[in-house]
Amino acid sequence: MPKNLVIVESPAKAKTIQRYLGKDYEVKSSFGHIRDLPKKGMGVDLSTFTPQYEVSADKKKIVTELKAAVKKADKVWLASDEDREGEAIAWHLAQELKLKKENTKRIVFHEITKSAILSALEHPRDINENLVNAQQARRVLDRIVGFEISPVLWKKVKAGLSAGRVQSVAVRLIVEREQEIRAFRPNVAFKVEGVFLTRHSQEIYAKLKKDFSTEEEAEKFLSSAKDIAFLVLDVEKKPGFRSASAPFTTSTLQQEASGKLGYSVTHTMRIAQRLYEEGYITYMRTDSVNLSQDAIEAAKKFIVDTYGENYSKPRNYTTKSASAQEAHEAIRPTNFSVSFVPDAAMDKLYQLILKRTLASQMENAKIEKTVVEIGSPHLAHSFQAQGEVIVFNGFLKVYGVTQGGGEVKDEKSLPKVKQGEELKYKNIIATEKYTKPSSRYTEAGLVKKLEELGIGRPSTYAPTIQTIQNRAYVDKREIVPLEREIVELRLENSQIHKGIIVEKYGGDKNKFVPTDIGEIVNDFLTRNFQEVLDYGFTAKVEQEFDDIALGTEKWKGVLKNFYTEFHPKIEEVEEHASRATGERFLGKDPKTGKQVYARIGRYGPMIQIGSQDDEEKPRYASLLPGQNVSTINLEEALALFKIPFSLSDYKGKSISVGVGRFGPYVKYGDVFIPLPKGEDPFSVDQGRAENIIEEKLESDIPIAVYKGEPVTKGTGRFGPFIKYRNLYISVSKKYDFENLTPNDIEGLIEAKLEKEAHRYIMQWEKEKISIENGRWGPFVRYGKKMYKIPKTALGEKYDAEALKNVSVDEVKQWISEQDPTIFKKRKKKTVATKTSPKKK
Repeated sequence: MPKNLVIVESPAKAKTIQRYLGKDYEVKSSFGHIRDLPKKGMGVDLSTFTPQYEVSADKKKIVTELKAAVKKADKVWLASDEDREGEAIAWHLAQELKLKKENTKRIVFHEITKSAILSALEHPRDINENLVNAQQARRVLDRIVGFEISPVLWKKVKAGLSAGRVQSVAVRLIVEREQEIRAFRPNVAFKVEGVFLTRHSQEIYAKLKKDFSTEEEAEKFLSSAKDIAFLVLDVEKKPGFRSASAPFTTSTLQQEASGKLGYSVTHTMRIAQRLYEEGYITYMRTDSVNLSQDAIEAAKKFIVDTYGENYSKPRNYTTKSASAQEAHEAIRPTNFSVSFVPDAAMDKLYQLILKRTLASQMENAKIEKTVVEIGSPHLAHSFQAQGEVIVFNGFLKVYGVTQGGGEVKDEKSLPKVKQGEELKYKNIIATEKYTKPSSRYTEAGLVKKLEELGIGRPSTYAPTIQTIQNRAYVDKREIVPLEREIVELRLENSQIHKGIIVEKYGGDKNKFVPTDIGEIVNDFLTRNFQEVLDYGFTAKVEQEFDDIALGTEKWKGVLKNFYTEFHPKIEEVEEHASRATGERFLGKDPKTGKQVYARIGRYGPMIQIGSQDDEEKPRYASLLPGQNVSTINLEEALALFKIPFSLSDYKGKSISVGVGRFGPYVKYGDVFIPLPKGEDPFSVDQGRAENIIEEKLESDIPIAVYKGEPVTKGTGRFGPFIKYRNLYISVSKKYDFENLTPNDIEGLIEAKLEKEAHRYIMQWEKEKISIENGRWGPFVRYGKKMYKIPKTALGEKYDAEALKNVSVDEVKQWISEQDPTIFKKRKKKTVATKTSPKKK
């Protein structure tokens, strides 16, 4: 029987460590925290700031198993991660399992390798109370902020909203960037570029060193250059170098994986966690760029053996952040001789980490930059051409990657020319250019900004970004570009030609845009809780957590100082702040004279004509995708009331165009056909509607027959599908959707039917209630909503057989406990006037 019990927080980590330890060790997982603040209620005694921890229902069985294992062991080793969260997990284990101090040791390691594990066992320590208290301070302060501000939002904005110390600041960054973009007014200038020919007809691309503010100035310059003999005024060659970046921290890994691999922050951390737990890389939550001496020596040996002595340049990097505390080393491979990881997704990230670490220990790349000035004594301004040649590639040999993810290559090398040499112009083009606003944040860009401001830590970036999306305060919807005409003046063969080019601008994909509700919540919080959302204040709180971790601050003292100022503000706002609806007065409807507002309604952003006090009920219209309460104008708002409109009948059925909860559509008879993404419903005429209908009819033609029933296919909100009877069956990317074989179709249908056969444990169709098997176990469905199944009176989970004996009244009780108002009768409201379809 094993005499030693090692407890880690992850089963994958446990599996890897068990391989390295002998039969005297048993390695078990706690599956993360075994206890936490309660899900309901504050869970903190605000008179003493003492947290009231509890073991969650899903962890009771794990705690029971761990207690049994502790009784059998002579010594317990707590081996959770080395950051504050890991230290807190170890502390909670010691408290809940009632571990004796003399029989309990804390061990930490930066990598899961045999040597690191054995070394950790030889150098155990006690639990670091300062690190634990820093984690407790963060957890309690964030609970206080969330639990005290959120109810204020329910009363003053909308039910169901939430606020958080770091998430609200992240939303503020995104909202302020969007406001900056809206307020931006571009400057216009004419930029001039030319292509010049040497006597050997070699081309040189050059830019004029002067921009012109008007078309007249640009044209005047081109006119003066018509018959000019251009000369090489100067040739300058400069040696230079490029140096490698430091090894990865958490945030730089997230940024580079986003730019190079297109990974989201959450996806990056999920894969990095697996690489760490399976022993491929060091700990992945760190803000240190330091490498151990052993790692530097191992990298040097690999570089010298693989590329040669002249490529090696061992060095160490200094962490800029004074608060770097999560770990003591950068993210790096545990073994440089491991050239690949069998899992494809893991290998992509591993290659990035391997190459970045090697590059950081390699010689600088040497370059030669050439600058050629081209002009004439008769011209007021000259052109400049630049070229760059890599003389020695150095670190670029393994990591030729720029910050944006592109490969580093030679810039266009210039043909050899000498001062005074005559050149001819092939063409000179002056193009109207508009300045651009700051870019919207990508996930990686937001992480970078949070890090620059000192907000959050490596362990909090990914959860913060996930939370603000889950709360629907921001999203990554596509921004459809606008078009504008720009002027181009082209000088060629002594003739100036003017052309008009259509340029697209303002479009964006996969970048954060605030939602209407996100903007309203941010506006309310910044007006009423300015200090909590202040960037400097949030960074100051992070510094106080760091001081607690160092033992220079008392954690409950920090919380008391914060709460003394924070709570009175809550009471003041709750009593005196006005309600926020995001309502904007747009003007008056010219037809009725009634006031027109943009605001947030029960089902989202909408336009309202009239008020509840009018004799006639108000009329409402939903905003279209891409429209915003903060920016829509009166003309755009009134246009929404032209929807729905009717077109002529087609093949004996009526046609209308409208907008519903899921966006614009064409209605053909009783069938709703969604418009393609980005298509303006106002642009749909009779011909376009008929095309959309024909495409739908064609897609509804059966592609196969299964057991005498037709099978059709289509593409919906969630991707391609086939339809059999009333079942919609998703078709994954492993299938060729355009060329599905009979075997493919049969396999998809049979798999779905088998799944459906095991879906329901109990079903009450009349009440629209069912108990179903889900991915994570049984659950209750009422209508479209899902609810948890509580434990039995004995505190155990229901099994499928027991659930078959549950009555519908019991299930209703479960639902009511989670949503007390769900079965209460609502008073019938007078139906608001809806615009009837008009003929277009």
